[in-house]
Amino acid sequence: MTLSPLDDHPIHQAAQVMRHVATSDRNFYDRYYFNCHAGTGDLMLIVGLGQYPNLGVTDAFACVRRRDPHHDPHQDLHRVVRASRELGADRMDTGIGPFRVEVIEGLKRLRVVLEPNEHGLAFDLTWEGTIPATLEPRHFIRWQERVMFDSVRLAQTGRWSGNIRIGSEDIPVTPDRWQGTRDRSWGIRPVGEPEPPGIQSKNPGTFYWLYAPMQFDDHAILCIVQEDERGRRVLEEATRVWSDGREEEYLGRPDYRPVYAPGTRDVVEAVIGFSPPGGKPFDVRCTPLLPVHLMVGTGYGLEPDWKHGMYQGEGPVVQGVTYTLPDDAARMWGLVDAVGRFEYDGLVGHGLFEYWALGPHPSFPA
Repeated sequence: MTLSPLDDHPIHQAAQVMRHVATSDRNFYDRYYFNCHAGTGDLMLIVGLGQYPNLGVTDAFACVRRRDPHHDPHQDLHRVVRASRELGADRMDTGIGPFRVEVIEGLKRLRVVLEPNEHGLAFDLTWEGTIPATLEPRHFIRWQERVMFDSVRLAQTGRWSGNIRIGSEDIPVTPDRWQGTRDRSWGIRPVGEPEPPGIQSKNPGTFYWLYAPMQFDDHAILCIVQEDERGRRVLEEATRVWSDGREEEYLGRPDYRPVYAPGTRDVVEAVIGFSPPGGKPFDVRCTPLLPVHLMVGTGYGLEPDWKHGMYQGEGPVVQGVTYTLPDDAARMWGLVDAVGRFEYDGLVGHGLFEYWALGPHPSFPA
């Protein structure tokens, strides 16, 4: 029961010190996610930082995909820097080696830093939200009697200012061009070292998913679709949020219609249909501009030696990995976070087009 600076604030929710969460579930996590792009297919930066109180670990990653500036299709880089350490008592300390996240003004302005290091990627970026931070629906899934997902998340679109350094090149980031989305999620979902599957081996393994927060000049649309192996909706959201704080809480059941590249589950375009109750139905046309394979190098699941919450030692342990596309394309499988272009009713916006179509689903022939 070690105290930390958080304990001096009147924010307790349980008869515990603030470093301890109210559940003993090993999979409790608390994470930041950010992406940064200029609404083009040239560059996308993704940053995450998480704490895992019941595993005693905190870790972070930054992943950048950049098209070769000399237009060499064989020199697209997927570069990752990642770090891990023991969490310790002070959960307000977000520093992990060269990484840190600073909350300048809660729910509005944050600073995200990766100090210069030997791995060829660094940045100092300040985020400013363009819509109010919006709470998404609770994500709850029980598989074979065990609660596997029980989390909440806030989402926000925004603008960036600062600097990104890739190799020896400095890229100025100004809010007139650079935008993105962020989320903050906390709760339960699988993290850390793999557990014995037991009865969970009976699960079909389906993860049919769309997450599309999209930013337009004076509003954003936040959309989520998740379905199980039978096509039943597990989670959905369809909300339009205006920059002045107005919110249309329900745009109807989102109708997701992806088009896949032949012989693959890589989305080349999609339509999302919205039918607001009492309002005019409309379609949003979606085009992924730059796919980033989020699960490669970042800890989201593919590498057996680096997963979110996995104990790497007292630390900080800092690593860098770089892949070249298309040479390393065989590694590039899993959840995709793409810079997305979104169009409806004569409006054009950009944002995150995140998708995965894993396992059996009625969309795919048996």
